[in-house]
Amino acid sequence: MARDQNDPTFIASRDELVGWFEAGCKPVEAFRIGTEHEKFPFRLADHSPVEYDGPAGIRALLEGMQGLLGWEPILEGDHIIGLYDVTGGGAISLEPGGQFELSGAPLETIHQTCSELHAHLAQVREIANPLGLGFLGLGMSPKWTLAETPVMPKGRYDIMTRYMPKVGRYGLDMMYRTSTVQVNLDFSDEADMVRKMRVGLALQPIATALFANSPFTEGKPNGFLSMRSEIWRDTDNARAGMLPFAFDDGFGFEAYVDYALDVPMYFVKRGDRYHDVAGASFRDLIDGKLAQLPGELPTVSDWANHLSTIFPEVRLKRYIEMRGADSGPTGRICALPSFWVGLLYHQPSLDAAWELVKRWSAEEREALRDAVPREGLAARIGNRTVLDVARDALALADAGLEARARMNSFGDDERVHLAPIMRVAQEEKSLAETLLQKFEGPWRRSVEPAFDELAY
Repeated sequence: MARDQNDPTFIASRDELVGWFEAGCKPVEAFRIGTEHEKFPFRLADHSPVEYDGPAGIRALLEGMQGLLGWEPILEGDHIIGLYDVTGGGAISLEPGGQFELSGAPLETIHQTCSELHAHLAQVREIANPLGLGFLGLGMSPKWTLAETPVMPKGRYDIMTRYMPKVGRYGLDMMYRTSTVQVNLDFSDEADMVRKMRVGLALQPIATALFANSPFTEGKPNGFLSMRSEIWRDTDNARAGMLPFAFDDGFGFEAYVDYALDVPMYFVKRGDRYHDVAGASFRDLIDGKLAQLPGELPTVSDWANHLSTIFPEVRLKRYIEMRGADSGPTGRICALPSFWVGLLYHQPSLDAAWELVKRWSAEEREALRDAVPREGLAARIGNRTVLDVARDALALADAGLEARARMNSFGDDERVHLAPIMRVAQEEKSLAETLLQKFEGPWRRSVEPAFDELAY
């Protein structure tokens, strides 16, 4: 999750919220790529989870990273909970169960994104190895129970932990036991945003199937290829899902504002304190009628923080977040932005992708979303399999990246980074299916080898 925002400007009206989104519009030449990925820290000696405190805990890891990078610490009370690069714009943050997240800087090419990733992992290893720590690339922790999973000292997570069991079966699993990779992309105007949101939502289950990598829970197969994706189906449906209204005539910034105004809030932050307003409406905050904070009016920070607690498959901020993929090995982290940049940053590919999905009904899109976590590439929409659609989408992404013609020092364009998921389509098998075969074969029905084979 993104770090909390800090803009105390007061918001007086709904129109200002619409304007906040409109301010995200950028000329095409200013489009950038921001990649975020999470990973599970674990102890190399016994594959146990890593607590926050202690001489070899998460705090020590963050303090070591601060010394290495010179980034500004993000503090909550006397706890360091992240780091911020004031020059490049990247950040390191903690998810509720200690998942270690890099929110990458806004970059021009996939090559730069991949270089940033490799540099980050090398830096993390430099600090983590002497502490006896490793990092695991899976969409869900394969071994630890919720009770065994540590809790990070962040006030917003305390509020969410209390609220989540009231609104879904899997909210705590989502918070503490899942990891994702996502890419953040720009839009040029409202119409461009609408087209990208619709294509992104329709094809998000395709990305989920291609990147499926969470088949284990508490040491055994859980019955799904992407348990992380299944978890989102029953976490908090008031703030998650496929946003069917995005396909309605007239969808735009105003419609998303109205949606976000009615998604229940978690908290309002004032100074260093998180005020628990879980379940309350942002509309009440605008009107100064919030029962927990009577007379208090919203700031830009409140709006930005509220938007960061809405979890649809594609999320709108001043950019668009693609949120459907499990975390995974290094190459797959680079493959995710490649897939979406190829589809969405090349107008002919974007238009062709819309032609691919525009006849799907809301019911078909929802049924696809429901089927993919268990069935993966074999799930169907109409008379086609996900694998069929994935191959079409990959061909469009490939064409888009070729047309961008952004070369690395070896003369390769960005298509080189699509290779891991091109192989998935060629072999007709996700990484999750490969891991399940290993579990039944050379792993001898143990998940312990995952901590070696899927470690960064």
